[in-house]
Amino acid sequence: MRVRIAAVTAVTALGLAGAAMASTNGSAAQPKLIGKVGINDAYKISLKLPNGKTVKTLKSGFYKLTVTDGSNIHNFQIEGPGLDKRVTTVNYKGTKTVTVHLRKGKYKFYCMPHESQMFGFFKVT
Repeated sequence: MRVRIAAVTAVTALGLAGAAMASTNGSAAQPKLIGKVGINDAYKISLKLPNGKTVKTLKSGFYKLTVTDGSNIHNFQIEGPGLDKRVTTVNYKGTKTVTVHLRKGKYKFYCMPHESQMFGFFKVT
């Protein structure tokens, strides 16, 4: 009986230690962002929160960004302090998920071939 209790305690302690390590190395659950570009070949691009609200201001940190690219004539790129990430490319159509580190400053997301009309900005504090 004592050996079994000790084994359960050791397993529990290892599990808690693993959870603590996960939260310090950035692999804990990350806030989500949802990007969309060119759905049905439309000249539209967006970046929203899971609740559907347009992103205007975010806190600095790591985010899981899922982009749905609905056209092979558009792409989704995001730029800001320390970040220049092409999430999807022209000729790609589908969904991709990446982790981005957003630092304090101003960010722009856009479609590279149509940047003059397909873009948006947000701020990180």
